[in-house]
Amino acid sequence: MINNDSKDVMNPETIGTYSVVLMPDDAKVWVYQSNRELSEQEVADIENAGNSFINSWTAHGASLKASFDVIYNRFVVIAVDEHQAMASGCSIDSSVRFVKQLEQQFNLNLFDRLQVAYIYNGEIKVCHLNNLLNELTSVLGKDKNVLGEVIVFNNMVLTKAEFDEQWEIPLKYSWQSRILTDLK
Repeated sequence: MINNDSKDVMNPETIGTYSVVLMPDDAKVWVYQSNRELSEQEVADIENAGNSFINSWTAHGASLKASFDVIYNRFVVIAVDEHQAMASGCSIDSSVRFVKQLEQQFNLNLFDRLQVAYIYNGEIKVCHLNNLLNELTSVLGKDKNVLGEVIVFNNMVLTKAEFDEQWEIPLKYSWQSRILTDLK
């Protein structure tokens, strides 16, 4: 479930306002999480750069049908519909170079997969995986059932269908759930 309001993450009125929702279920998806919340101006600038990139993105000379979104002022999401043309190694490399340029231009870290984003009190919080259990138990206590229901972002999704169903999921169903085994 995605929406535009970074302060009220679970607002259902804005679901479907991103271009990724228009992609077919088997579209490839890449999610890059920012180490910090982006300002509205940064979001606009990044979206402009992203749309310019995808409008010229090709694989072996063939245009790629792609989408580019900044979601919750924190996540850069690129998707490609491979029914028109397959994304090749070179085209994927060019998208990674583009994202690295965004990192430099906006002083971001978009490739740290050990930073975990979760929702607490309607806001997105981010911490290092090693600190997630301590951070959650400090505000929620040590009840595994309560902690397991915390919504986390699974940025390892590979397709639009996975993005729709498994991007925002309870901690107990995520790859990060192994931290719950550390509870005594």
